Amino acid sequence: MPYSVVPTGKIVSPRSLMHSAQVGRITITRFAYGIPVNITGHLDKMANIIVLTTLEGKSRHHINKSESVEIFNNNSFILDCSNVDYDLDFDDDHLQLNITIPPDLMAQVCQDWFGFIPGDTLWRHKCAIGGAESSWLRLIEYVVSCIAEAPNQLAYGRAGRHLEQMICVHLLNEWASRAGLNLNDPSNRLAPRVVRGAEQYMADHAAELPTMTEVARAVGCSLRTLTEAFRRFRGYPPSQFLKERRLQGTRRDLLNDQCPNAVADIAAAWGFISMSEFAKIYRMRFHEKPSETLRKR
Repeated sequence: MPYSVVPTGKIVSPRSLMHSAQVGRITITRFAYGIPVNITGHLDKMANIIVLTTLEGKSRHHINKSESVEIFNNNSFILDCSNVDYDLDFDDDHLQLNITIPPDLMAQVCQDWFGFIPGDTLWRHKCAIGGAESSWLRLIEYVVSCIAEAPNQLAYGRAGRHLEQMICVHLLNEWASRAGLNLNDPSNRLAPRVVRGAEQYMADHAAELPTMTEVARAVGCSLRTLTEAFRRFRGYPPSQFLKERRLQGTRRDLLNDQCPNAVADIAAAWGFISMSEFAKIYRMRFHEKPSETLRKR
């Protein structure tokens, strides 16, 4: 996302450093500007969730115009830049470890693990997490050790996808707790029969590309009733659920060496006719080209 970095001290020549590594679709970056700076960024729907951990020095994160929190001694601060602006200050001794996560990845993990996708109560909440001796810090240390030992396996292999899930689930639990949201509350997963039945039907028939009218007919309700139920209990239309299932199915097949080797054949099997449109939405969803996924086999 676009952001502005402005020196705030007497020294204006940066002594910067930056090192990055991939853990699945998550980016881990260790960096410092070497001078005190102020960083601001504005809400951008294409931006990411960021967890900023201050390893050395201090940082100050502005939650709103009147409230801020100081982060130091291995504490972290989390925010979703696709839903909120940010404004922070680093002192001249700062050293950061940032974790950058695509919002759609976090939402999918929440759906897979907890059975629903939270609303703005979570995504618009900025807060500090972790700290010295915390399980979050121990997880960060473990991830960094894994990167040092086998960077390519974490970037492209199954080990990276496993750690990707661990990071997201841990963050979701801590973040939600501080936002006053209980992800394990059964009421969050309660949905009427038509929603659960429609999800099962679309999961079973995703490659056949059923229309929403056909889905509604399959669960015995009108299209209007189905659409309203999804809006109320899921926060998105049923067509979005079907689209996600088709994209996830395509990705699984691209990674499966028992499936065809041509991207076009796999996409067509999941109902994607226009390759240009498929490539566009696939890259927006997974932040890589279908051909790049295919090469990970």
